[in-house]
Amino acid sequence: MEHLLNPKVKSIEISGIRQFFNMVADYKDMISLTIGQPDFHTPEHIKDAAKVAIDNNKTTYTHNAGMIELRKAVGHFVQSKYGLSYDPNHEIITTSGASQAIDITLRTILTEGSEVLLPGPVYPGYEPIITLCGATPVHIDTRQNDFKLTRDLIEKSLTPKTTCIILPSPSNPTGVALSEQELADLSELLKDKEIFVLSDEIYSELAFSGKHTSIAQFEGMRDKTIVINGLSKSHSMTGWRIGFLFAPANIAKHILKVHQYNVSCASSVSQHAALEALEHGATDAIPMRTEYENRMNYVFNRLVDMGLSPVKPDGAFYILPSIEQFGMSSFDFAMKLAKEGNVAVVPGSAFSAYGEGYVRISFAYDMEILKEGMDRLESFLSKL
Repeated sequence: MEHLLNPKVKSIEISGIRQFFNMVADYKDMISLTIGQPDFHTPEHIKDAAKVAIDNNKTTYTHNAGMIELRKAVGHFVQSKYGLSYDPNHEIITTSGASQAIDITLRTILTEGSEVLLPGPVYPGYEPIITLCGATPVHIDTRQNDFKLTRDLIEKSLTPKTTCIILPSPSNPTGVALSEQELADLSELLKDKEIFVLSDEIYSELAFSGKHTSIAQFEGMRDKTIVINGLSKSHSMTGWRIGFLFAPANIAKHILKVHQYNVSCASSVSQHAALEALEHGATDAIPMRTEYENRMNYVFNRLVDMGLSPVKPDGAFYILPSIEQFGMSSFDFAMKLAKEGNVAVVPGSAFSAYGEGYVRISFAYDMEILKEGMDRLESFLSKL
């Protein structure tokens, strides 16, 4: 019966990140620097709030867009943090993680034949959804631009079919973020164009400068921008699956229909935990961010000392050094490193064709693991 399946589904692949992680999972004595999973526990006060919610039988459906108290809380959060103003009644949707927010956004705004611009290299979660919508992903080569998808690169790639531009900032897999001036320049280009912007800001609280800027802040951009955020990274709540979508009411009302038929609503217990995170955990991310920055500086300096030339990340917990000098594909390099050096990293080819020649290293691991991983990597490189 497989031949009867949707050909668009058959044409997409499982994420290259997970493919490689699963491939090396059974190797003995492996240091894995592959997954973007915070190694911090969810703060205790958030877990306690979830327990209270269960004990008080807060286990029923909520409003499709999420509890109004939660939408008000996250609205206040982004207003105070980033200067973004959204009506909790009509412009905020609580989702089952940022991934679901991305899915329902693209399924709402894309049509057959649409083109979507996105940076290359880039997180692999966007392209399959674009393909399933019958649209075409157009990756823009950012390798000579410190991995930044800036105005000049976008301007060269616009066509009459361009429907959406995806801006992940800070980015997975590079950790690079667009500066306030770069976003201002981009907004000048786009503010009068009928093009959506999907601004993926899931790592906003892990910007090492401590200051995150959203393109939705700029004149003319709010009405065409869908902002995606959530608590997975900021509050180490990946498994709770709580994301947030912010959009103008005339767009959000249509996205909400797709969301309703997709999941009905996000987990009620997780929503109560999220409410606690937002109301009493506004600073929870700060010690995590500080530690990630310390780890980033350590890994960056070690890689430079090894003769590699990575772009220094602005946030998140990834770094993408080039391994082109070794004359191997990123997959072959990663496999050889895993087999001979007992270190697992993700081949850059998992992040589009423009990731070829790189490997992604996650520093969402404690310093002891990172030190051992860097020692093994250095020993491996010395033998190539």
